[in-house]
Amino acid sequence: MAEAQLQQFLEKVRQLNAFVALSEADPAVREALAACSHHHEVVALARRHGFEIGRRWGESDAAPLSDGNLLAGPCPPPGQEQVSVLARGETWRLERIHSCQASSPPGFWYDQSEHEWVTLLQGSARIRLAPGDRQPPAGAGEPEGEVLELCRGDTLLIPAHRPHRVEATDGEPGSVWLALFWTGVCAG
Repeated sequence: MAEAQLQQFLEKVRQLNAFVALSEADPAVREALAACSHHHEVVALARRHGFEIGRRWGESDAAPLSDGNLLAGPCPPPGQEQVSVLARGETWRLERIHSCQASSPPGFWYDQSEHEWVTLLQGSARIRLAPGDRQPPAGAGEPEGEVLELCRGDTLLIPAHRPHRVEATDGEPGSVWLALFWTGVCAG
């Protein structure tokens, strides 16, 4: 095994172990994990918490783009999104996210350990930010928070642990995001 492959394997094991530790320490994450019905849901759940566990043996860090164009490629099925890691470093990750009529599950709020900066390259989206840095209580009826209507070219900075959810994205050809995730200081 080449050293690069060994390091790739060890990093995936570290990410998996950290995700397992989080699921053992946080009952809400454990409950969400138990509700997953297939591999892709587990990978998406881990990613929402800042862990990248989806790469398979031998896959490179950067996903190839069709014709090198961020807007090329087929639209995912309605209600789905496709995530491609374009580049990564030790404390950051750049992703292309292609959403089609996607929304967060009812009652679900992202609460990431990473800061996230997004720009919408195509389409539109509606994002809800929870007030302050707390998640609205479960079963509280209509979700609280500020609703942002984003369109092509808009950007948004979401500090780590700022609960948020996707209320809606466009249907075909879908909404295409460029998202930068990082840990450490957030100067925004």
